[in-house]
Amino acid sequence: MWIVAAFITMICFGLNNIIFKWSTGKGYSKVHIQFFFYFVAFLLSLGYGMIVGMAQFNLLTIGLGALIGILNANGNIQMSKAFEKGPASLTSPLIGTNALFPILSAALIFHEHITPMQWVGIVLMLGSAIVIQYSPKAGGNIQYSSWIIRIILAIFSFGALGILMKTSSYLHFDSLNTLISMYGGGSIYLAINSLVGKEKWILREANTGALVGLISVIGYSSYFFALNTGTASIVFPIVSLNCLIVVLGGCWVFKEKLKKYQLFGVVAAVLGIVFTKI
Repeated sequence: MWIVAAFITMICFGLNNIIFKWSTGKGYSKVHIQFFFYFVAFLLSLGYGMIVGMAQFNLLTIGLGALIGILNANGNIQMSKAFEKGPASLTSPLIGTNALFPILSAALIFHEHITPMQWVGIVLMLGSAIVIQYSPKAGGNIQYSSWIIRIILAIFSFGALGILMKTSSYLHFDSLNTLISMYGGGSIYLAINSLVGKEKWILREANTGALVGLISVIGYSSYFFALNTGTASIVFPIVSLNCLIVVLGGCWVFKEKLKKYQLFGVVAAVLGIVFTKI
């Protein structure tokens, strides 16, 4: 079931990225869409907790959950800014390497055993994620110093997020409490970002953000379940394959054509998944 949960997370994250891509073309603010999705997700998770009952909150759970939310929001902001400063063909693969940090932490810090066959699968999945997102003909002006800084910040944010997610499950923190803290902390962080940036608010951003929030609740609930019951070093590369959903969604929604090297990446991803289950 934890493999299924990891796949649900992958699909949810991929769907959200497609929505983010669509909203960018509409000129919507990434900060505002994230704020609405965090706030709606906070209300949904808090409402669910009040109905079914919640474990008692403590400062460590609140602090860790809020930090996860802030890191995720900041990683998305830094990634979008990196796309504006440099080539997308290099930005996506470089930021995608953040999955190595939680994978290595699962083996070194949390002492998970990874078989040689599973390592082959992990390498195949990470490699396919890079290949799928690579676009050799991407051009544009590159502002190297700003671009590199944004990439480093995004890698740190997403990498640290993965390690903290595993830490939360390792310490047996209540997943619902962590989710509520995550969405609450992220909402406050994004509200501050909006006030500092003085961006204009658009009503349609709320509708889009609400949809993303609903999908996010499903995705992160599955993420915590997968980490609590499965092998984190396998969960992380599966989740990183959300780019598969983005590529396939791009073909269907945006009428983009799948390139030969992307088809190769899809096949490598499937092989990687098979190897990790052996």
